[in-house]
Amino acid sequence: MPDTIAAIATGGGVSAIGIIRLSGEDAIKTVSRVFKTQNGTPVEELPDRKLVLGKLYDRKGRVIDSCLLTVSRAPGTYTGENTAELQCHGSPLVLAEGLLALFEAGARQAGPGEFTKRAFLNGRMDLSQAEAVVDIIDAETAEAAVNAAGQLGGAVTRKTGGIYDALKGVCAHFHALIDYPDDEIEEFDTGECLKTLSRAEEELSALSETFSRGRFMREGVPTAIIGKPNVGKSSLLNALLGYERAIVTAIPGTTRDTVEERCSVGGVLLRLIDTAGLRDTTDEVEKIGIERALSAAKNAELIITVTEAGEEPDAEDAAVFEAAAASGRKWLSVRNKTDIAEKLISPRETENADGEVFVSAKTGQGIDELCEKTGELFKVSPAPAGEILTNVRQADAVKRALSSVREAKQAAQEGFTPDAVLTDAEDAMRALGELTGQSVREDVVREIFSRFCVGK
Repeated sequence: MPDTIAAIATGGGVSAIGIIRLSGEDAIKTVSRVFKTQNGTPVEELPDRKLVLGKLYDRKGRVIDSCLLTVSRAPGTYTGENTAELQCHGSPLVLAEGLLALFEAGARQAGPGEFTKRAFLNGRMDLSQAEAVVDIIDAETAEAAVNAAGQLGGAVTRKTGGIYDALKGVCAHFHALIDYPDDEIEEFDTGECLKTLSRAEEELSALSETFSRGRFMREGVPTAIIGKPNVGKSSLLNALLGYERAIVTAIPGTTRDTVEERCSVGGVLLRLIDTAGLRDTTDEVEKIGIERALSAAKNAELIITVTEAGEEPDAEDAAVFEAAAASGRKWLSVRNKTDIAEKLISPRETENADGEVFVSAKTGQGIDELCEKTGELFKVSPAPAGEILTNVRQADAVKRALSSVREAKQAAQEGFTPDAVLTDAEDAMRALGELTGQSVREDVVREIFSRFCVGK
């Protein structure tokens, strides 16, 4: 039988409430050794999912908190096992002492993600739902949270489950013909098979295409802020973040390395990279910074060029515009320092940009417009909540399933024997099984849950 695990399920700082969580066959018995109800009811006799007031005792039998306890019995729990949860005052010392008392009472420390891993192993959720738990915790935009909640609710499972069942029906029909040749089973219909494969191809292709959006949703759009020295790149970064992250001085070359931060701009999560000013220099350290700036621009999905609004572009500005245009990435031209510009100049070199915005990073003027234009650049057609793939493992499984379905379809179209078609169809089913955990390797499962925090 699995042993009883326990962990602090809330953050490490002082808070109003701190939670200690237990799971395992003996979870209720274990918590009864450190908690006594105020009304004298034995913990083992408490009803499920009802908060009860009582005292928490440390290893020496001393009362360390007046807190609440709730117990739940298998199988209708998060983990599928007996569970208990202590809701204490949020003192890190009280929580630590309570956890040590539980260890002495027979529990052991839970590993990262072990509660959710047990939920997966006990059939309470599939692997895509388990991964959604991490996505909800890590969500940095409302869109990311909504999509993760949809995945936790089984959106991916339902989407791929229909495809899996359709492929299984085709395979089962063929195998029935082989295994029971004397029975009156309808002959294998290549036309119907092609229809099934075409529908599967269409749905898997649409799902696969969501990954680029999902990756940006989860990791942020890599965004390089480039320009010559002292045009306000770091000031723009600080303005978008809402706090002083980068050092700003009037001395050209202050930023000598890339500075990276994430923030939501126009509803889009950006991975903002402030770079060293682009110019000719003999300073070796600054040269390295400029090389990194050019590398960041090459690897970015969005480039924001920063130049002075009241100045005609010089040779260094022209080189910045040229680098942005040559990248082939989305490009926003930001004309900064409108607060000191006598007139606003829109240079012809920015005609091919995806947008131009006049701002003052110092006063905040134009920042809202910049955010709006950024949101428009990455605006995509809406997808049902949860049907956006957000990690490489999911995307790879769908990609392999799609490839196998296409091979099966081609084999059917070219008149191959049904067994050749079904070999590819079964490969597609195996790939879809990996998505939900039906056929995933144990080392992959370990890797997935290692990303979780302790207590979840």
